[in-house]
Amino acid sequence: MDITDLTFDERDEFKRKSIAEKAISLLHAEIDISPMVIDGSWGTGKTEFCHKLINLMQGNDTHHLIYIDAFKADHADEPLMTVLAEVIKVLPDENSKQSFIKKALPTVRYGLKTIAKAGVSHLLRQDIADVADDFDKEIQKTADKAIDATVEAVLKDHVKADKNLKALQAALKEITAVKPIVLFIDELDRCRPNFAVDMLEIIKHTFDVEGVKFVLITNTQQLKASINHCYGQSVDAQRYLDKFVKFTITLPETVDTNAHRESIAAIEHYKNLVISSHVLEGLKLFECGSIRTIEKIIIANRLSLREVETVVRHIEVYVTLAQSNNLQSNTVFGYKVLTILAIAIYSIQPEVALSILQKRLDAKDIGNCLGISSLSNNIQGRPDEQELICYMLGYTALHNKEHFTPTEDVDVWKEESAQYFRGSYWRTDDFASICVEAIQTLTMC
Repeated sequence: MDITDLTFDERDEFKRKSIAEKAISLLHAEIDISPMVIDGSWGTGKTEFCHKLINLMQGNDTHHLIYIDAFKADHADEPLMTVLAEVIKVLPDENSKQSFIKKALPTVRYGLKTIAKAGVSHLLRQDIADVADDFDKEIQKTADKAIDATVEAVLKDHVKADKNLKALQAALKEITAVKPIVLFIDELDRCRPNFAVDMLEIIKHTFDVEGVKFVLITNTQQLKASINHCYGQSVDAQRYLDKFVKFTITLPETVDTNAHRESIAAIEHYKNLVISSHVLEGLKLFECGSIRTIEKIIIANRLSLREVETVVRHIEVYVTLAQSNNLQSNTVFGYKVLTILAIAIYSIQPEVALSILQKRLDAKDIGNCLGISSLSNNIQGRPDEQELICYMLGYTALHNKEHFTPTEDVDVWKEESAQYFRGSYWRTDDFASICVEAIQTLTMC
């Protein structure tokens, strides 16, 4: 299904419909809420949420709802024209469109002329630097005259610009008097810094019009990085952003599972994906040790929804290619856990997977993948499952194996490792070879 057609009724595994409903109520309210930001890290499902929100709001038919993929428009380098072109599309007939274009043109033309003149000035100055010293003064005079003429023209245009801007805003008011407009600007965090900042400034200075509201779907951390890129690290990017943004909704990373507890959204996403996958049908990868290992990896590495999708895709590839599938529901437990770990590592940290393949593993890398820094001194019964995995793989690691080499209860660690392979013909302590086999399957070597 096309992502633009998705609705919360068809899919709402992260329980976000209520967030969308509250966002809509804010957009309907008589509050100075625009621009409003829907914030989330990369890969947290912001775009899908945006389209579902639009489709939910569309049911009431109270606003013109306009979706703009800023990243696709980035190459044009004209945020003003990008927004105006989408506004024109919602006008009901050709006469309305032509009338609006006529009123908008002077403002657009002013913007283009300013850019062009700045470019001429820059080129003139660049040319000067390349000319021999003997001619430098004469050419400088010529360039200064040209620049003076440019400045004079820009100043004259600027006087007209205010008049033209008011004409454009009046034209927008005529449209919104009939039906207000909400513009959803997506993927701003993926744009070039200059384009992203220009878009913010265009929204503030050009579209501050009654009946026009903006919703920015973005990662604000990346947006702040764009601001610092444009204006330098000394600028307080958060304070700068606060001048433009009126309210922020942050998509939660947890999901209410209706069981008096919250679950991390990425973990729920993993479960839903493996349950719905035809390739993984019957493998029960949402149960037992394999899910515990995946949960640890998701938490320790703060995997986004998109990264979880990548992990599941790699599991599907492994199951499709493996001649000896270690993920079968009747597979010996140790094989299954180490195989799922290897696939996840190959997916999110390929350089670590390569080190396993080349037998130059750093034991600390495995620990980092699972959020484990060392073995517990007092295990009190059975060792922690993830610590035991670190022990098994650290045993043959080339670097930092001491981090996962027990100093007490050595026999207990060894016995518990053996228990993971009860019922198999396992006869070696080279547990990493199971991971190697899985990685070789994925690399097709």
